[in-house]
Amino acid sequence: MIDLLVFVPACFALNLAFGPNNLLALGHGAERGVGFAVTAGLARLVVFAPMIAASALGLGVLMATSATLFGAVKVIGALYLLWLGVKLLRSRPKDAAATVPVPTGLRTAWRREGLAAISNPKAILIFAAFFPQFVDPAAYWASYATLGGLFLVLEAGAITVYALAGRFAARFAATRLHWFQRASGAGMVLFGLLLLLSPQPGRA
Repeated sequence: MIDLLVFVPACFALNLAFGPNNLLALGHGAERGVGFAVTAGLARLVVFAPMIAASALGLGVLMATSATLFGAVKVIGALYLLWLGVKLLRSRPKDAAATVPVPTGLRTAWRREGLAAISNPKAILIFAAFFPQFVDPAAYWASYATLGGLFLVLEAGAITVYALAGRFAARFAATRLHWFQRASGAGMVLFGLLLLLSPQPGRA
C-alpha cells in the first residue's frame, strides 16, 4: 500500500525544488503571464510521462532479479533527498534570484521546456530512486501508475506556483524566493531521513 501521507508532501517538495524548468516557468510567468507559462510547462509533462514508464519497466526487472539491488536503490534515493535538501539549505539568495532567457513565442517556450526536462537529472533520479520507496510489490504496475499520475499532477501544481510567482510577485520573488528554496530543502532533508529509516516496501 502506498503511503500517500509521506509521498505527496515529499514529492511536492521535489516538484517545487529549483531547477531549469521551474526557473523557466518563473520567467515565462513574469514576461508573458500565467496562462502562457502553464501552457509551455505542459511540454515537460509530455516528456516526463514516457520517462516514468521507462523507469517502471527498468525497476520491474530490478525487483524481479535482486532484492539486494532494490534495497540499494532505496538507500540511494534517501541519500539523494538528503543531498539535495542540504544543497538547497546552503544556497544563497543570489542563486534563487537567477534568471533565464525568456523566449518570445510559445513554440520556442515549449521546446525549451521539453529540452530542459529531457536533460533534467533531478527528474531521472526521482523516477529511478525516489519512486521505489513507495512501490507496492504486490500491486507493482497499479502503484507505479498511481505514483506517476500523482507526480504529474503535482508537477503541474509546481508550474502554476512558479508562474504565479513570476506574474504577480516578480519583485518579491527576486528578493525572497530563497526562503522558499530553503523551506523546500528542509522538507527534503526530513523526508530523506524518514525514507532512510523506513523498511523496504513489502518487507515490513
